[in-house]
Amino acid sequence: MSLDNTPEQSQLGRASAYVDQYDASLLFPIPRAAQRDTMGIASDRLPFFGADLWTAFELSWLNPRGKPQLAIAHFTIPCETPNIIESKSFKLYLNSFNSTVFADAQAVRDRLRTDLGEAVWRGSDRTAGIGVRLLAPDAFDLEPVQELDGLDLDRLDIECSQYQPAPELLSADLTQPPVTETLSSRLLKSNCLVTGQPDWGSVQIRYNGPPIDQAGLLAYIVSFRNHNEFHEPCAERIFTDIWKRCQPTQLAVYARYTRRGGLDINPFRTSWPQALPANIRTARQ
Repeated sequence: MSLDNTPEQSQLGRASAYVDQYDASLLFPIPRAAQRDTMGIASDRLPFFGADLWTAFELSWLNPRGKPQLAIAHFTIPCETPNIIESKSFKLYLNSFNSTVFADAQAVRDRLRTDLGEAVWRGSDRTAGIGVRLLAPDAFDLEPVQELDGLDLDRLDIECSQYQPAPELLSADLTQPPVTETLSSRLLKSNCLVTGQPDWGSVQIRYNGPPIDQAGLLAYIVSFRNHNEFHEPCAERIFTDIWKRCQPTQLAVYARYTRRGGLDINPFRTSWPQALPANIRTARQ
């Protein structure tokens, strides 16, 4: 079974009525397959592991006495799910909790987990859970704010002239012994596939293999600047291009995007099973 949901059918770029009573139908799943097909990625044979790590900073509901409650929510959506959730629909869905009574935070978590799990697995004969964690106000100051680890590529004084993804800029010296490096940049920018609005991000690349040309890698990251694509496939495109062009034996790509409308989306893709990155916020978030 497949969905006929396309980005053009979503609420992106449209005036939307504000709904403050719980409504799961607001969630708008979009199949991953269409954009993966353009990269030669078969959904039943993914070349990576990973997840999309969402943070919701604007989550509120009413307790049984009508008093507003607050939380920060962390969501972990496995990259194996057939769908992503269109971000504006996610925001509208979260808004629908604002004047809805829930018994306690656990009831909110259970509802989020059920609704989002159904949406991201919709149209598939597979099913699995998603991660949902609520952070109460007394723990808000435990949310770290830090830069991504790694050697800063932005230190390089390079000339940039390409602003659509240019994998030909990538190269590695296959004659050299393998290295293990962590590289990062704050210069990742792409645009929303539907509205064309800018999406700002930072990216961290960890790999083992032939040394990657850092100037070419930075120019490649900059080349996404005028590219229209959602966050998740951008990260998968970066992973796929580096994997093919630079031939590392291990590769992990982690993109952290600036939040919009109280939500951020942070895709992580890795060639080997490992723990997911810790929930952090970069300074720009």
